[in-house]
Amino acid sequence: MMEQHKGDAKECKKKGVVKEVLGSGDIFVIKVGTSSLVRPEQQTLNLTNLARICETIKALKKMGHHVVIVTSGAVGVGCQRLGLATKPSQLAKKQALAAVGQVHLMKFYEDFLAALGLTCAQVLLTLDNLANRSQYLNARNTFTELLAYGVIPVVNENDTVAVQELRFGDNDTLSAQVAALVQADWLFLLTDVDCLYTANPKDDPNATPIYEVEDISRLTADTSTRGTQWGTGGMATKLTAGRIATAAGCTMVICNSTAPENIVRIVKGEPKLGTKFFPLPHSLKGRKRWILSVPVRGQLWLDAGAVRAVRDKHKSLFAAGITKVTGDFHAQDCVSLCDSSGVELGRGLVNFSTEEVAAVHGHGHAHGQGHKEGGGHHHATHPVAEQLGFPTMEEVVHRENLVLLSSEMDSDEDLTGASASASATPSGANSVANGSSAALDVQAANAAAAEAAGQKLSSLSVASS
Repeated sequence: MMEQHKGDAKECKKKGVVKEVLGSGDIFVIKVGTSSLVRPEQQTLNLTNLARICETIKALKKMGHHVVIVTSGAVGVGCQRLGLATKPSQLAKKQALAAVGQVHLMKFYEDFLAALGLTCAQVLLTLDNLANRSQYLNARNTFTELLAYGVIPVVNENDTVAVQELRFGDNDTLSAQVAALVQADWLFLLTDVDCLYTANPKDDPNATPIYEVEDISRLTADTSTRGTQWGTGGMATKLTAGRIATAAGCTMVICNSTAPENIVRIVKGEPKLGTKFFPLPHSLKGRKRWILSVPVRGQLWLDAGAVRAVRDKHKSLFAAGITKVTGDFHAQDCVSLCDSSGVELGRGLVNFSTEEVAAVHGHGHAHGQGHKEGGGHHHATHPVAEQLGFPTMEEVVHRENLVLLSSEMDSDEDLTGASASASATPSGANSVANGSSAALDVQAANAAAAEAAGQKLSSLSVASS
């Protein structure tokens, strides 16, 4: 009996909290791009395509699945309603057009879905909503209840209030964030190309299609295709979405919006109808899944040793392994961790500001950590504290606040965000080392030295990175 109870608990843990509420059926997120909704030659809404997309959603619902739509097109529809031939570039004008277009866009979804016996709901999000952990959880609860009611959430970015630095920027990224949020099984990006190619097929006649991607971090493909004037995405944004979705345990598919009924055929196993990106073996859960939704404020470039230790050995990042700092971030903002070529291998919540990391990067060493009697940890020396002039932690990004976007990732995170313990294993002059067994409380760690930090940083001369 006890073993059966443990098995049930493991099954709930594997399913995730959303699946636990919804029970059977897969969760689908379908991203509909502006190019799928607007006929550029007539500058009108493509009602035929929208009707076929809604019919596909009906088919998925009939199969017992749950569906979320992430839609673009508010600005495009706004332009159409006001008779504008081109989309303006000024943010305020685009926000005004989004306000005009969003209500009409939702009316079309409501009419088509209602004709098929389905009910939809409007959900408008900004990056700020998902970056805040409590708002993130509230959004997840709302999606869970909507899906439990059998409702189709229709999601778009809240363009009318989102400031530039808090925008997703494209709905490919938004759809991946939503897929991670609702713990989706499938993410479909409907676009104006059939699949991903090794080169741009419009320029290279030898370009060959890529139908399956096992590990997106090792993908070699062309990303030069850009969005239309009506949309904001392109192939590069779709690969960014793929990194987020597959890290969250979601299968992502790029396929042509002119045949949305192919979604059902793909789910049934029919090959070569698009590019399928398989989820990573160990998907992120709990708090680490949320970190994927935190907006990226900067980049830390790592040397080869730091890349190996962070990616392969799942260790914290120390200052010695950082070769370059870009962006404008503060403590507890999210940063991208990149290799020497600039390829993103992970993301994490940084413990210091841009100026502080720039002041200490390339300095320090990993053997500042060691073992205490009884499994604890202590710092033998404090190279970062010495550089900054005030007491602080040594890790620039702690492993408990770090997620990997490759197949060599942690799997020790449970649904509540608690993490397995990690022991520090110094290795000569390695630039990274394991951290403590609990996630760092940076605010508490810095509180005692806040005054000293402010005084020191005001006079600190930081070399340009």
